[in-house]
Amino acid sequence: QVQLAESGGGSVQAGDSLTLSCAATGSTVRYTMAWFRQAPGKERIFVGGISWDGNGPNYADSLSGRFEISRDNNKETLVLQMNNLKPEDTAVYYCAGRRAGRTVEDGTRYDYWGQGTQVTVSS
Repeated sequence: QVQLAESGGGSVQAGDSLTLSCAATGSTVRYTMAWFRQAPGKERIFVGGISWDGNGPNYADSLSGRFEISRDNNKETLVLQMNNLKPEDTAVYYCAGRRAGRTVEDGTRYDYWGQGTQVTVSS
């Protein structure tokens, strides 16, 4: 059984950077991992992901290169580096894992989810 736990959220000012981490218990070495976010009153959307074999990362087009995803399979950790944050980045950020296949934007195709971590960006 895989469990995912996000950390690193908080309140920042526009233009700041923030690093989120997702720690996994249970082996996720062969899992495709991804980040999603859900803003207040909106649907959860894909941020980016990286396949178990290192394919990617792939990002949502709207992020314009501000976010970077990396993974450390030895430490079973997924990282989301967010730069030049904007108020519209305010959301709960979720880590997700998929047992098979490459990165996809459809959240229903992921098997495991963390509880989420809140990121609030003030203007």
